[in-house]
Amino acid sequence: MTHSPPDLTTAPSCAIRPRLAVLLPLLLAGCGYSQSKMAHQAQYNMIGMTANDLEACAGPPDKTTRLNARTELLTYINKPSATGGLTVQLPLSLGGVSLGGSGTYCSASLRLVDGRVSELHYTGDDDMAVGTDGVCAALVRGCMRQTEPTMHPATGPSKTPTASAFHSPDVPAQPPVAELIEPAAPAK
Repeated sequence: MTHSPPDLTTAPSCAIRPRLAVLLPLLLAGCGYSQSKMAHQAQYNMIGMTANDLEACAGPPDKTTRLNARTELLTYINKPSATGGLTVQLPLSLGGVSLGGSGTYCSASLRLVDGRVSELHYTGDDDMAVGTDGVCAALVRGCMRQTEPTMHPATGPSKTPTASAFHSPDVPAQPPVAELIEPAAPAK
């Protein structure tokens, strides 16, 4: 009786490799989706929050700019030390492929009118492999995990609108005082 060598193309390990190749990028990008969604949900939930509650959950801002007697901008900055992901370099200088990874910088600007958050914007190289603004989630995570009583009131059957990981919610209408910038005092 002669034995033929096993057919390696139908071996179980060969069937797993293509599945792993498809699932690996999805697994690497999974945290980007949830972080992006959290950052966008915060743009809704943090509206109405008092300055005291904001500092209690997010800490003191990196920069404060007073626009007028009733309006100020608070800026929080996140520069993650590692952006994650996987880079595969091909031999013989044929290039490479990057999977996963994320942006390197987020600046979150919160406009406060009469001591309450009226809007939240993100800027910077802040996108993740799946989703936008995901690098900014670190700036609002404390507020989203343990909500403050002055955060945006819950509405509708699901209590809050569902945020998207791929775009920010609409900016709420701002009161006229939010747009007024007082002229600087003349130099002496």
